[in-house]
Amino acid sequence: MLNAHYDTVGVEGMDAPFSAGIRDGRLYGRGAYDMKGALAACIEAARLLRESKTRLAGDVLVAAVADEEYASLGTADLLDRRARGELAFDAAIVTEPTSLELCVAHRGFTWIEIVTRGRAAHGSRYERGVDANLRMGRVLYRLEAFIEELQSRPGHPLLGPPSMHAALVEGGSGISTYSPRCTLKVERRTVSPETRESVEGEIAALIEDLRAEDPALEIDWSTFFHREPFETTPEAPVAACVSRAARAVLGRAPAVIGDSPWMDSALTQAAGVDSVVIGPHGAGAHAEVEWVNLESCVRLAEILAGAAADYCG
Repeated sequence: MLNAHYDTVGVEGMDAPFSAGIRDGRLYGRGAYDMKGALAACIEAARLLRESKTRLAGDVLVAAVADEEYASLGTADLLDRRARGELAFDAAIVTEPTSLELCVAHRGFTWIEIVTRGRAAHGSRYERGVDANLRMGRVLYRLEAFIEELQSRPGHPLLGPPSMHAALVEGGSGISTYSPRCTLKVERRTVSPETRESVEGEIAALIEDLRAEDPALEIDWSTFFHREPFETTPEAPVAACVSRAARAVLGRAPAVIGDSPWMDSALTQAAGVDSVVIGPHGAGAHAEVEWVNLESCVRLAEILAGAAADYCG
């Protein structure tokens, strides 16, 4: 399977996001780099294979998937259909942009919500009010120390240490009212071999420490979304095919890298599909100026065709 997502993020602040203007060998616009240039390369790779009349022992599936930018419903559906026997694929090349380098690892993430509760009261009635926002301040203080500890860990050889940030805080109902509730949403970026269970265990321990310090503290937490990190080896069958094809096209072996964003390769690998990542060169994912290098898309198509022929030969 040659896999690329066709959904994009928003266009606020962009100048002519849908122009697809070409300047100096670069195609500009929302989604050019992330990742419709790669999708075009997947389609071109299929055309190259068809026109070469290469006889393959297996099929090549081009998957243009939706929703990678949020919950990956497209790739999840493909994997569900594979599990039901409606589709068959043993390997996947996910074509997220990597500047034609071989990506064998990327981070995962866990989204966690923490809620502190207080007691609403008029701002003048200090003896009745309990401020949920100040209670959340204790959580934030403890999280800051925990984040420093996370980033001091040795981490992954290609990805570095894990990380966490406080993404959204919301609390209070009025300037003259003690806040009855405060909500914090944090994102925890993970690296192999971290799991949902290990992340949740650390958060649970932190919350229990806060409860032990103040038994009156009303606090709850939950995980509301999780994606595992991805890892393979350069020697895995599909990665080796991509590496050989890249050497033939580029005249050199591709660099072996890890990358920070989460990708659908984590889903395919977890489902038992031998997976690797390689994609074109460019810049501006989720930014106001986005572009993809067209020559790298051409080279990517040739690499994908060669890798597919190698794997299915």
